[in-house]
Amino acid sequence: MRMLRTIIRRSFITLLFITALFVTLHSISGVSAEDVVNWMEEQPVYKNWSGKTITISNHQQKQSVLIPKVLPSIESEKKTLSVEIVNNASSMKVNIDFSKYPVATVVATGYTAGVESTGKTPDHPQYGITRSGVKVKRDLYSTIAADTSIFPIGTILFVPGYGYGVVADTGSAIKGYKIDLYYETVEEVYENWGKKVLDVYVIEKGNGSLTEEVLKQLNENEEMQVFRQELFPQ
Repeated sequence: MRMLRTIIRRSFITLLFITALFVTLHSISGVSAEDVVNWMEEQPVYKNWSGKTITISNHQQKQSVLIPKVLPSIESEKKTLSVEIVNNASSMKVNIDFSKYPVATVVATGYTAGVESTGKTPDHPQYGITRSGVKVKRDLYSTIAADTSIFPIGTILFVPGYGYGVVADTGSAIKGYKIDLYYETVEEVYENWGKKVLDVYVIEKGNGSLTEEVLKQLNENEEMQVFRQELFPQ
C-alpha cells in the first residue's frame, strides 16, 4: 500500500511538472500542446542533425508548425536593428558591404577651384568647371580629380574619411594612383584632409563622361540622405 501511494504521488508530481513546462512553453512561444503533438506525428522517424538545421533524408519535409510562431519576433528584432543602424550611422561605411568592391591604394590630396589649385580666378570663364564639363561640387557625391587612364571620367570611388567621389577632373600633377579631392576652401583642405595614403573602393568604373544630371541624381538619392547630416553638420 505504501509503495502504491509513493507511485501515485510521484506520478502526480511528474504530471504537475509536465503541465507547468507546457504552460511556460506556450506563454513564451505561443506553441500549444496540440501543436507539439501534431508536429511529432508529422515528423519521420529518421533525422540527420547538422549544426542548427534538421535535414530529412531522401525527401523534402514541409515546415514545422513550430517555426512560424517563433520566427516573427526574431524577424521583427532584425528589422528594428537595421533601422537603428541606419538612423544612428556614425560612418558612411555603416550598413554598406564594401568587401565586394575592388580596392586601390592611392595618394589623396585636396584641391579647390581657386588659383592656388587651378590657376584660375573667379572671373575666369572656366572657373569651377571640371574637365568633364560639370561644376565642382562638395556633396554626398563630390567631384574629384584622377588619372583617367586608371579611373575614367564618371568613376565612383568611396574614400574613407571623405565620402563618395565622382571622377570629373584631371590635373597635371595627378598621375598614376593619385587623386585630388574637392573642397570649397583652402582652409578646409588643410583642416580636413591634407595628404594621405589610403585604400579607396571602386564602386563603379566610369565610361568617360559625366553630366550635371547624373551628378544631381546621385546626390538626390533618397537612401543617401541619412548621411547628409554626418558630412555637413549644421
